[in-house]
Amino acid sequence: MDGEEERGYWRWSKKDFFPEESFQSFTTYRAALSQTCSRFKNRLVSRSDDENERVELRKQSEHEMKRCLTWWDLVWFGFGSVIGAGIFVLTGQEAREQAGPAIVLSYVVSGFSAMLSVFCYTEFSVEVPVAGGSFAYLRIELGDFAAFITAGNILLESVVGTAAVGRAWTSYFATLLNRNPDDLRVKTGVFSPGFNLLDPIAVVVIVSSATLASISTRKTSLLNWIASGVNTIVILFVIIAGFLHAETSNLTPFLPYGPEGVFRAAAVVYFAYTGFDSIATMAEETKNPSRDIPIGLLGSMSIITVIYCLMALSLSMMQKYTDIDPNAAYSVAFQSVGMKWGKYLVALGALKGMTTVLLVGALGQARYVTHIARTHMIPPLFALVHPKTGTPINANLLVTIPSALIALFSGLDVLASLLSISTLFIFTMIPLALLVRRYYVREVTPRAHLLKLIICILLVVTSSMGTSAYWGMKLNGSWIGYTVTVPLWFLGTLGIVFFVPQQRAPKVWGVPLVPWIPCLSIATNIFLMGSLEAQAFVRFGVCTLVMLLYYFLFGLHATFDMAHQQIVPRS
Repeated sequence: MDGEEERGYWRWSKKDFFPEESFQSFTTYRAALSQTCSRFKNRLVSRSDDENERVELRKQSEHEMKRCLTWWDLVWFGFGSVIGAGIFVLTGQEAREQAGPAIVLSYVVSGFSAMLSVFCYTEFSVEVPVAGGSFAYLRIELGDFAAFITAGNILLESVVGTAAVGRAWTSYFATLLNRNPDDLRVKTGVFSPGFNLLDPIAVVVIVSSATLASISTRKTSLLNWIASGVNTIVILFVIIAGFLHAETSNLTPFLPYGPEGVFRAAAVVYFAYTGFDSIATMAEETKNPSRDIPIGLLGSMSIITVIYCLMALSLSMMQKYTDIDPNAAYSVAFQSVGMKWGKYLVALGALKGMTTVLLVGALGQARYVTHIARTHMIPPLFALVHPKTGTPINANLLVTIPSALIALFSGLDVLASLLSISTLFIFTMIPLALLVRRYYVREVTPRAHLLKLIICILLVVTSSMGTSAYWGMKLNGSWIGYTVTVPLWFLGTLGIVFFVPQQRAPKVWGVPLVPWIPCLSIATNIFLMGSLEAQAFVRFGVCTLVMLLYYFLFGLHATFDMAHQQIVPRS
């Protein structure tokens, strides 16, 4: 370790990228490829454990991250990571086209689904307080392969999501200057539509946020407090001013598009809640994880859910749903009640929200990457923590550079369509892993109980997929299919309750009503996935194929060598 400290943080030799035995020469790499099947079988059945994730893998970073965060920091990080442009953009769009005044119910439904995921994340982050978040949790319970597929989606979501928020930041900044959203972009005829509006402002904002996150976690937290505080004031203004100009007659008819419209809108506005998983990645820097993380995660998401419902209700009462502008809902609504200056305040609030989303996102994404690199699934150079700042600068660069390049060229509509399915896939895997954690312990659980658990989980997953598929068929209000799929989900969950004894109890904080909450989380996430267009699944399939190509050519062999300590020492 001392020798490596003397080398300094910035180094770029081959052994820093590929220190594993498999990559030392063409001969060793060819030998590794010839063992792909046996190595894959080994990694498929192998599991990590809490001790390895919390203690051993952290040594790969050479320096510790600084424990400087409290529950107060995490609550504000929750606000900063979640409340962005989504609530300002999606509410009007879905109220006008899908749900009407019942958009408030859509936020209740999506908030409920998000809270189920938050519960599952919270138990894991308390039990395994490491920077890897969902990647580490899945490595422990479902193994390397499931963790890798999730890790690939995490990185995809991080890069594309950062680019999308950067582009949206430019649009709102132009609005604040009373200009059209594209006025601050540079049009070029070299590229095709969707890629021909260059956005240098988005690049500057993304790079600036990443730089701040790399300098100091504590200073980033202080800046997040300030920005989130300003955003909260704007949101309170929107809610109070909205109710002061409310007309209850605008709530009639309350369900113009029926219950189906409420759920279709819920699948879209759900993404206004995403971002909370970044908090779980900060467990390694939290002073008292067992106390601070539950307060930070559950506290912030509960308050955010109430805020979103109140904002949706105030909009619906200010304007008739048919008059809501789908592109600038709150701005137009304030103009309609004689508060034209309100649109500037709304733009400022959205701008502040997106700034904190980028800031907190830069923190969380770098910590995901750090832990993934600790396992050697990507080059271990990205696991290094800087000795002075106590932050993973290399990991931050790995996300920031491609995000900035994509934001420079790609339109917001192109980027937004890539995000949804990755997010829901990750949120479906976590409750699945929680069920395995509670009901299965290696070399302890009898084989008969394991078989029962597998059957029950398969019943829960397949019935949830059946419900989602039946919903997607849009059979003009027919409920016959649900009379089969919903009872099957209930029987699968009930089977776990009565036939599979719990093998492990949480040490400090646990999800209540297990297995009901994890199974309900699986069902709601799969249901929302079924509301997505077919192209989303095509993109997901293509991205997954690219991930698998990398895994079988590099990631598999690096993690195999890491697990068997076939690492060439750095000199």
